[in-house]
Formats: sequence, structure tokens, C-alpha cells
Amino acid sequence: MSDCCDKEKNLHTQPDILVIGGGSAGFSAAITAAEAEAKVVIAGEGTIGGTCVNVGCVPSKNLIRATEAVHKGNNTNRFDGLKGVSEIFNWKSLVQQKQQLVDSLRKAKYEDLLPEYPNISYVAGRARFTGNGTKVDVDGTLYHPKKIILATGASATLPPINGIQSVPVLDSTKALELEELPDSLLIIGGGVIGCELGQMFSRAGVKVTICCRSHLLPDTEPEVSAALTEHLRQEGVTVCDGVGYQKIEQDGKTVKLTCQTNGGEKIIKAEQVLAAAGRKPNTKSLHLEKAGIDLNAKGGVEIDEFMQTSNPDVYAVGDVTGNDMFVYMAAYGGKLAARNALNGNKSNYSNATMPAVVFTDPQMATVGLTEAQAKAKGFDVKTSTITLDNVPRFIASRETDGLIKLVADSKTDKLLGATILAPEAGDSIQTMVIALKAGLTTEELGDTIFPYLTAVEGLKLAAQSFNKDVKKLSCCAG
Repeated sequence: MSDCCDKEKNLHTQPDILVIGGGSAGFSAAITAAEAEAKVVIAGEGTIGGTCVNVGCVPSKNLIRATEAVHKGNNTNRFDGLKGVSEIFNWKSLVQQKQQLVDSLRKAKYEDLLPEYPNISYVAGRARFTGNGTKVDVDGTLYHPKKIILATGASATLPPINGIQSVPVLDSTKALELEELPDSLLIIGGGVIGCELGQMFSRAGVKVTICCRSHLLPDTEPEVSAALTEHLRQEGVTVCDGVGYQKIEQDGKTVKLTCQTNGGEKIIKAEQVLAAAGRKPNTKSLHLEKAGIDLNAKGGVEIDEFMQTSNPDVYAVGDVTGNDMFVYMAAYGGKLAARNALNGNKSNYSNATMPAVVFTDPQMATVGLTEAQAKAKGFDVKTSTITLDNVPRFIASRETDGLIKLVADSKTDKLLGATILAPEAGDSIQTMVIALKAGLTTEELGDTIFPYLTAVEGLKLAAQSFNKDVKKLSCCAG
């Protein structure tokens, strides 16, 4: 082999940074490093693009919007004089259209980006540490980068129920690929995926039961969880909360779950079962122990505030850490990790103003601390809660199911957190992100000018209700 070929091979197998994982976090890290003129190799296993574009955010939100359109069309009678009828006449066609969207976005946002960055090489294969410094084997080729960024994501996990291994169980990926709707669906888990897909399938005409050990969205404000539960029940979703799972088994053409409730033993039957009880970081095949990389209590890669692992030459970002499992936080972490890997640890990761959205209808969105979290941190807490029948926008649109809750420090009046259950709450929450980032007080938010007849005006009213009865205000009262 010539010296020229040796040099070319070394540039490929000895890059500045090896990114393990070809999803959002991995591409964010790779592009950030490439823009700093580093030589980067991405080692990706499976379909390029990772979870979000392929089997997560994009396909689920597309089908959620589709069934929302059906639901809205069939519920125009909240306005006198209106009557609408909408139906799904070809679910398979809808799923195929969803897949076309996924394929086009994957091509545009991942595959077609690679030629734009000549100093990024993409290799398909499974990566594993060899135990020799930062050397990593990718399907037989040995790479020896200066730094490594782990971005292998997470995957669905089965809940620990006796018999779960012996029955056919859908995960969210398989559920979103169903080209024929089941008559009935049992969802185990009342978190984000369980709530979103439960409502989606119910609106598509499936008889849905959601079972969970505690209550829906257990990490959110209890008032919000209760309001969402009631709303889903009104739509026809059966919610069995606070249950203890005993066993699950096949019973003819259906699956039977036996659980313990406050009213005694209960048996739930459904044609199909969807497990939505959590996700586990993808670490098993990496041989992390050979590189001296520690795991945390969640089974994810342990990192510090700079995204650095217990091996100083290795960083980890996104779902593989078991923390902040949102695509935008994965991309944010990837950017910081690349900067730190190249320039020393100067960029701190912070989730203090991280928004989170659950795409039910109404949507649930939150940022900052809940009331319980604020009290646990030692704050002297005050709260304000208003229902949507106090917000002119929702009165006018006749969509008053929901509420807004603000949390503040009673000593300083500074806002600490917000939770919104309302139509398009995911858009409104960004105002609270900025308010928390700016350190606003409840008084300052209440004095801020908001446009009338908007959803976000509800935040102004919630802020004012710390000191006023908003029912006694006229329209646009400052």
C-alpha cells in the first residue's frame, strides 16, 4: 500500500471524533464538530436518522393530527347550527402516507446532509469498545479516534409482568406500522406514549384501555393528570389507574391481563397489547466496561455537566444517558459535547428551562418546577391555577377543558415553573421558557402586554390571579 493510501486510511480510521449513533444527537455532534473543521466519523447501526424521524416524533405526531382532524370533524356540535361527519375509510392509506413523510424527512435531514460536510464520513455497523484506549471496532474495522461521543439512543422495554414474554406485545414502533386497526387495544403504561397513542387509536375507532400503576403522566401536576384522565374518559378511553399487575396471558384470540385494583381483582381483555411502560438506554452491545465507562441508576451512561463520562476521552448525549429523553435535548447535548471534546470542557449542559410537551388533545406542556418539586428543593411556594373557562380565546372557541398552573417563590415572587393543559399548549409554553430564563416575577409577567383572544394570554391571566380574582376583570384588563 502506498504512503498516500496509508494516509487516507488513517484519516478515516483515526478521526478527531468518532460519533457512535446516527440519530439526532449523533448528527448534531458531528455537524458541530465538522463546522469546527474536525475530521468526524459517524458509526450508525440500523436506519439512519434514529428514533425521532423514523419511529418516534414524526410518525406519531402525523397520525395524531390525522385522528384529531377526524375527532374535530365529528364534534362541531359545540357550535349551534353546525353538524359535521368525518371518518377514516382507509387506515392503510393513512399509514402509507405517514411512511412517505418519514422517508422524505429522513432523506432531507440525514442522508442528503452528508455530502454537504466532506469531513464527515458515515459507516454502517455495530460499534464496540475493544479495551485498548479509545479504540473501537465497527464490524471488523478498528477506529482509533482522539475523542468519542456516544449517541446510541434508547429502545422500548417490557414491563415486569408475569407472562409478558409469552404473549404478542406491540411497542410504539410496531403500533405505528399497523395497517389494520384492531377492535380493541390494551395499553400498559400511562406516560407520554401511552396517553398520546391511546387517544390516537381511540379516535380512530379502537376500543382503548390504558392501565398504569399510579396515574396518567405521573411526573406532572396532579390537577393536570386528573383533568386529562377525565377528558380521555369522556372521549371513551377506559383508564385503569393505580393498578397492580398480576399476570398476562393469551386467551384464545385475545390477550388477558389480570390486575389488582382498589375494588378487587380485575381482568381486562383486548385483541392487542401495546407496552408503553418506558425505554431503556442502548448500552448492552457497546462493551462499555472495557473502556471504564460507568452507568447510572437508570441504566444509562453516567455523565457530568460537560457530557463527559468516567472515561475522559468519551462523552455521551441523548437517550443513552437515561436523562431528558427529548430529541431537542439530545441535539442540544450533542452540540455541547462536540464543543467540549474539541476545545476542553467549557460548555455546561443545563435543563433548567427545558420545555416538555405531551401531544394529547388538549396538549400538556410544562417547564421548570412543579409544585412538589419546588417544595422538595426548599422553596417557600405559592401557586396560581386557572381553568380555561377564564381565558377568552378558549371561551370563544368553546374548548374550555384544561387549566394553567404557575409556581412561584413566595419570598421573591420569581416564577419557578408552569404547566399548561390546553389546545396547542406546546406553543404557549415557550413564553414561559423565556420568562424563566429571564427570571421574571409573577408581577412582571402579569404586567406584560399580551394580544387579546390568544391562547398565550392565559399565562398573563394566571400570573394576575396570584393577586386578583380574574373573574372580576373585563376583557383585556391590564
